[in-house]
Amino acid sequence: MVVQSRTVENLAVNPQFWNGKRVLLTGHTGFKGSWLSLWLQKMGALVAGYALPPGAGASLFELASVAEQMEESVYADIRSLIPLTELIRRFRPEIVFHLAAQSLVRMSYLQPMETYQVNVMGTVNVLEAIRRSDSCRVVVVITSDKCYENNEWVWGYRESDPLGGFDPYSSSKGCAELVTAAYRRSFFQTRNSRVVALASARAGNVIGGGDFSKDRLVPDMIAAILKGGRLRVRNPEAVRPWQHVLEPLCGYLLLAEKLWDNPEQYSQCWNFGPPLDDARSVRWLVEGLSHCWGKPACWEIDPEPTPHEAHLLVLDSTKARSRLGWKPRWTLESALQRVIDWYKSYESGARMHDVVMQQIGTYESPAERAANEAVQAQR
Repeated sequence: MVVQSRTVENLAVNPQFWNGKRVLLTGHTGFKGSWLSLWLQKMGALVAGYALPPGAGASLFELASVAEQMEESVYADIRSLIPLTELIRRFRPEIVFHLAAQSLVRMSYLQPMETYQVNVMGTVNVLEAIRRSDSCRVVVVITSDKCYENNEWVWGYRESDPLGGFDPYSSSKGCAELVTAAYRRSFFQTRNSRVVALASARAGNVIGGGDFSKDRLVPDMIAAILKGGRLRVRNPEAVRPWQHVLEPLCGYLLLAEKLWDNPEQYSQCWNFGPPLDDARSVRWLVEGLSHCWGKPACWEIDPEPTPHEAHLLVLDSTKARSRLGWKPRWTLESALQRVIDWYKSYESGARMHDVVMQQIGTYESPAERAANEAVQAQR
């Protein structure tokens, strides 16, 4: 089949498609998983989740009452195959998003074995449980932009570039990509097996309201502003493909819709990253957040020795733009404002479920999409 390489219209997620669909999320108690759970609930999907319980301290999952409208919310370890298989047998999902992961680079240096067990064998468990089921038609495995062998190129990495990873986290995500490709070829696209549309998604650095993870720039920055502390920045000149969390989630949803109708054409790996000019330095992001808040944050370069982290990493998302009709809707400046709006609402005691739903509604609106396309066209 020949696929034309042309830019298609910027497509919106189709709520009618998701209404009534049975969707399982692993990692639903995490930052991205909570946003995706609420978006799916908003569209009428029947959502179940499998993840560890939220950690100590504030969590978006609890603040936004994510579990209230879910069909099931199971607290269990992704490294445990039996309870995962049982949930899939019982719930009978049609679509699975696998987000459960050890998601921090620095933590992977402290706990490399656990990182590989969760990110690699956890992915094996998910795919093995699906292989034993007869209900699932679509699977999207979420990995990371850090799965690539990073050569510090000034251009974006494409899906065909070599996988690698300097640190255990990045390496584990490259391994998860290899596991996904092997299961796709060996079990889900063979002549003697049922067809399961299986794709992987590689997204850039996400920001958004409700991220309270340790050792991440935005949560650490917000904490410094609210508490009047001093933010320590490891590498202020490091460049990352920052984007609002709703951007890649939109990509995952669009990809799943395409996989449902045409598994052969879309069962591949996909990048979801911002335009090249929205790949900015850590310094720029810190100063931008301070400006949006209207309150300067005190920060300094961390004097302590730190393990290796990439200096420059950007993605080429041409494939997703041309074949899925996906492209970012919010500039990085707009994304920062939404982040600050969320945390100011949180500080004021607002009902965070409503704040999340309002931001999703704004993101979905045709008027918002048209306005941001006009802004991007002028850049």
